[in-house]
Amino acid sequence: MTTFVMVHGAWSGAWGWDLVADILRARGHRVHVPTLSGLGERSHLAHLPIDLTTHINDVVNEMAFHELTDVVLVAHSYGGFVATGVAEQALERLAAIVYLDAFVPQDGQSFEDFMGKVPDGPTVPVPEVGDDDYPTKAEAERVRNLSTPQPTGTFTQRLVVTGAYLKVPRKTYILATGWNGFASIAAPLRGDPAWSVQELPCGHDVPQLLPNDLAALLEQA
Repeated sequence: MTTFVMVHGAWSGAWGWDLVADILRARGHRVHVPTLSGLGERSHLAHLPIDLTTHINDVVNEMAFHELTDVVLVAHSYGGFVATGVAEQALERLAAIVYLDAFVPQDGQSFEDFMGKVPDGPTVPVPEVGDDDYPTKAEAERVRNLSTPQPTGTFTQRLVVTGAYLKVPRKTYILATGWNGFASIAAPLRGDPAWSVQELPCGHDVPQLLPNDLAALLEQA
């Protein structure tokens, strides 16, 4: 049995990992998927002063209060910011870290550095979800219905880290090759013996698009 802690991406929630979590649990693994503050079923908290530190603490506390050790920490997209910060506080709890089509940020960077200036206001609206992003219009509509605005502070606060994630024993980057998104992040890791770089032929929302293939790669991680 492996213990997984999944970190979802921006505008998402634990629901974004449901398909993968169900597969892994059916195979006997322990899976925790905390919804980050102000999102998903916790969107009623979005009016509070939530920032990147809040999201990092969400995950650190999930591991601490469930007494999780030997964790495989999996981060999708924006979740790479969160996971990189989590490693600073809970390195001793991590056996492996997986960046899934995710940012691998450096000290002093913010999500805003990558996406451009965010709108003024307490939250950032959900980007348009295209019907072509998912196999069926029903799946695209489900994502539209469940996505929620993101607390602005989580995008603008700059990450303060020393690079502790590099000390995690096993490091994997999984790249979605069906769109032109994170290839530049994966590229320098391919020649690094400390990393395993894997690919999946789909768009960015890998947990929704290829849950079975993704679950298999996570078991390898």
